[in-house]
Amino acid sequence: MASVAELKEKHAAATASVNSLRERLRQRREMLLDTDVARYSKAHGRAPVSFNPTDLVCCRTLQGHSGKVYSLDWTPEKNWIVSASQDGRLIVWNALTSQKTHAIKLHCPWVMTCAFAPNGQSVACGGLDSACSIFNLNSQADRDGNMPVSRILTGHKGYVSSCQYVPDQETRLITSSGDQTCVLWDVTTGQRISIFGGEFPSGHTADVQSVSINSSNTNMFVSGSCDATVRLWDIRIASRAVRTYHGHEADVNSVKFFPDGHRFGTGSDDGTCRLFDMRTGHQLQVYSREPDRNDNELPTVTSIAFSISGRLLFAGYSNGDCYVWDTLLAEVVLNLGNLQNSHDGRISCLGMSSDGSALCTGSWDKNLKIWAFSGHRKIV
Repeated sequence: MASVAELKEKHAAATASVNSLRERLRQRREMLLDTDVARYSKAHGRAPVSFNPTDLVCCRTLQGHSGKVYSLDWTPEKNWIVSASQDGRLIVWNALTSQKTHAIKLHCPWVMTCAFAPNGQSVACGGLDSACSIFNLNSQADRDGNMPVSRILTGHKGYVSSCQYVPDQETRLITSSGDQTCVLWDVTTGQRISIFGGEFPSGHTADVQSVSINSSNTNMFVSGSCDATVRLWDIRIASRAVRTYHGHEADVNSVKFFPDGHRFGTGSDDGTCRLFDMRTGHQLQVYSREPDRNDNELPTVTSIAFSISGRLLFAGYSNGDCYVWDTLLAEVVLNLGNLQNSHDGRISCLGMSSDGSALCTGSWDKNLKIWAFSGHRKIV
């Protein structure tokens, strides 16, 4: 029987071999992929998007949370936003009037994520209690003004980092967790339908931070993890990941499908955003910024979103910047962090309205801001 030292030595050798093969594969892919999106676009004379500071303006500031804002989501059709905060509350806002329609006090204040159901009648949230709680917004509050929980989804063995309803399915929800798995739930029964990762060898090897469901093919979703990879899953085949995407050098904090469903974007602690082709696995573009002048450190990317055309990529950063990237040319066309009425702290979350007319950002400064487009609807 092999000793512990021998096993460790074999494990180290196997790890070195895997890393060597991975590097050779990366180099081979770079040889085959002789250009990226930006070089190709510039070679074909594509002009960058022209953006003025008045083309995207802060039209509303939503104030009401007493702690850092961690997550937000828009309703698919109506102009409502739900936000989750360190203050242990979910707030549902009317984005047109800034009025609060619901303020839900949570049993566990450490909430990290929130999401609207497709019909806008329910909201889901999760956090350090390792559960995902569902609230029916039509429920009657009790004497103390608290809204009852309509369903609690339990089964994760680590914190719930993100949740998203399957488009057009009020009874299906996907969560990601610090237990290195994603789970597809039946909201009606509270039961787990499928578990992605865990004991399966093709799963993530560290905390899963984010998920994004493909609206063009709702059987497919991607997950980003602290193992610096993104994995593609088919909800019909939970036993293995369809594909694993490498490229980032640190935690992948945010993943979001491109509007056409054939590509997806990522944001990472390595300070970059990246665009991947879902089918080929190729990294199509890297969106990288310069380090901060003050401390020479690269701010981390906390959250990303695409415009409905895909021409613009919005990226929130840990230093309070919010870059608007031209996805074709990999150039920054605007930094919301430099505009009037910008946030005073880390951008923790952001999201695009379903009609593409507005962007909402959430921050550790306890506020949310709604940014309205003026003259670039066709591009956006």
